[in-house]
Amino acid sequence: MSRPPLPPFTALTAARKVRLAEDAWNSRDPDAVSRAYTPDSRWRNRSTFLSGREQIVAFLAEKWQKEQEYRLIKELWAFHSNRIAVRFAYEWRGPAGQWIRSHGNENWRFDAAGLMAERHASINDLAIDAADRLFHWPLGRRPREHPSLSDLGL
Repeated sequence: MSRPPLPPFTALTAARKVRLAEDAWNSRDPDAVSRAYTPDSRWRNRSTFLSGREQIVAFLAEKWQKEQEYRLIKELWAFHSNRIAVRFAYEWRGPAGQWIRSHGNENWRFDAAGLMAERHASINDLAIDAADRLFHWPLGRRPREHPSLSDLGL
């Protein structure tokens, strides 16, 4: 199975890969998201370590059960050959109703078929008031005209 764009990445293909990942995560569909990763993909997400699609699906299902109204923006930070560095922010509402903006960085490594073999994510959470939210599009894919992280000053 191939998942274009394929490495080695250019600025254009790396940015495309980032947007495809953002779109997939905004779908909040754990099975669909997991298909972008190798069957034995290794993750570090905060302090959680995962291996393989089955663990990824279970992790994402639990994540999106807790993180309601999830909306994510990713932005390319750097790339080289088969690696991409991304910065991101997402907003979500917790079970008690508190809004959170999570900021983070990810380092990705891809196999030759364009599947992500490694994902290392560092994430920090910031409680925000509903009035301070910046991500207001309908759930799902971020509209092209919505500002980027840089445009929003994040």
